[in-house]
Amino acid sequence: MDLTAISAAAVMFTLGATSPGPSLAIVLRNTMIGGRARGLACAVGHGIGFGFYAITVVFGLVILMENNPELFTFMQIIGGLFLLYLGVGMIRSEAKEIVQSEGKTKGFVEGFFIAFLNPKIAVFMLAVLSTVLDPSMSSDTKWVIAGMGMTIDTVWYVLVALVLSNSAMLVKIEANQRTLNVITGVLMIGLALWTAIKLAGF
Repeated sequence: MDLTAISAAAVMFTLGATSPGPSLAIVLRNTMIGGRARGLACAVGHGIGFGFYAITVVFGLVILMENNPELFTFMQIIGGLFLLYLGVGMIRSEAKEIVQSEGKTKGFVEGFFIAFLNPKIAVFMLAVLSTVLDPSMSSDTKWVIAGMGMTIDTVWYVLVALVLSNSAMLVKIEANQRTLNVITGVLMIGLALWTAIKLAGF
């Protein structure tokens, strides 16, 4: 196995996972409204969605997306609408007591789709992994890199959910939940509008 390529990919995946964005917002949202169980489910769902793109990029199937702009545009539209839906829902939601066992399945689904419907993840991995991937790499190396991407992403957001859901943090979140809902919702709507602007060619 190519340990140099694996190490370089690990650094890139870590930097990507820890960068603020809609993924962090969705884990925050699910932890806020459902507590630790839902936050963890969201983190795992996101990791699996991220893993889909990791496998796709590493084995070259993402080239189909580049060569099929209609599919790429469709995914951008769906992703933008999903962000808009979540953003409006956050702004309209009222602060409520956090229930630790609430909505684990929904948290998992939201985490998965925020990754699965975000073509920026595929573009990011295509860009960064192009510096470490080589056509002559063994299948073992490719599988290790793909699996590592999913693992790093999942572990990071699991840690985020665990930190956010400790009792002291939950008290602070509950006290400011309405404000955090609005901020998170505005962020998601902003990302949806940014997607629309990009699609319009401005």
